[in-house]
Amino acid sequence: MIDSQLLNDIRGKFAHVDECPFQGPRVFFENAGGALTLKSAVETTAKFAAIPDNQGRDNPASKALVDVINKSKDAAMDWFGASGGTVFVGESGTELLFRLIRTAVAGTRGGVLIGSTVEHPASQSAMAHWAAKLGRDYRLVAHEDALGLVTAQAYTDMVTPDTKVATILHTSPVTGMGMDLVAIARAIRAVAPDCFIIVDGIQHASHGLVDLAAADVDGYVVSPYKVFSRHGYGVAWVSDRLTDLGPENLDGGPERNWEMGTRDTGAYATFTDVVDYFEWLGSQVGGGDTRRARIEAAGAAIKTHEKTLTDAMLHGTGNLKGLAEMDGVHVIGGVDNPAREGLVCFYADTATAPDIVAALNAEGVRTHVRKADHYSGNILTPLGQEAAVRVSMCHYNSVDEVARFLSVMAQVLDA
Repeated sequence: MIDSQLLNDIRGKFAHVDECPFQGPRVFFENAGGALTLKSAVETTAKFAAIPDNQGRDNPASKALVDVINKSKDAAMDWFGASGGTVFVGESGTELLFRLIRTAVAGTRGGVLIGSTVEHPASQSAMAHWAAKLGRDYRLVAHEDALGLVTAQAYTDMVTPDTKVATILHTSPVTGMGMDLVAIARAIRAVAPDCFIIVDGIQHASHGLVDLAAADVDGYVVSPYKVFSRHGYGVAWVSDRLTDLGPENLDGGPERNWEMGTRDTGAYATFTDVVDYFEWLGSQVGGGDTRRARIEAAGAAIKTHEKTLTDAMLHGTGNLKGLAEMDGVHVIGGVDNPAREGLVCFYADTATAPDIVAALNAEGVRTHVRKADHYSGNILTPLGQEAAVRVSMCHYNSVDEVARFLSVMAQVLDA
């Protein structure tokens, strides 16, 4: 769906797509650490950083800023595929997950809290913290090491009727595997229909579609710097029933307000740029009559193109061997895993992960080491690995860039 001409047009919309301002020419395969930034988001950031006015004043500039925020919230609702609830921005994706989880755990009494061992510490740490503070029973659903994901059946085996709050990781930033969000949420609600379900969507956001109408959850959080915007803010969607629990607010202020202090209008505006980009991409690949339809078309095109990239990386392209064909290379989550979203994580018998990443970087191919620390130990330690190489792609990457990676890898492993 994304042909060579469209890919060229796509790449033209991103800053530093093939060149690092510090290193020079390079292939960017570190998208899970932060995706490339839309040029429009860079321009929007500069525009709104120069405006001195705040929202809530009786002047034309202030009213214009409110209009920008409202426009962004409407666009975000379409992007999330949500028909109700509230969208708002906060400090970061991690901070927002802590806030949503704190509100859910503190707003319920007794019962069980559940998460999974595949989760990023952004959600797992928040649940553990408030479970300890409030004396709650927190249980972890085990993920499948061989697949790099957690299944709906595993949640079914753990959920009890008194489960009050549950967290789900939509996609793992270590294994690259997407969870079946709809199936997991249904499994939870089949046993505990009133459970509050909060989703970490940070890794998933750039790789495909978010459909909250289908998911039936109560909170979904993304970090815009991982979905083509900039650092410095996070975006959350919350259900009305989660808002009913009463987030913290200023005394005498609005009771159903999630925003603490004056928001950065530029943050909202740059998320509009993200939604506009998805809509533009959707219009190039079949589109539809509505913004949501075009967003859905973009999600399908992204998924298809990224599978082409990961297939080439695993099985080879041209006369270059793929990782699955290289002796002593082990792919986390398995080679032919349909849950993979634009990411391949691996380790090798003949070279350490840090050495591989350094060798790739020396040849202008940017990847990343995942270590068995508080971020990735839940995945790597059960596999007996101290570290692994994470190669994370997005739809603006090309098969030619994959070929460059494989060529360097062949040299590294032969050395």
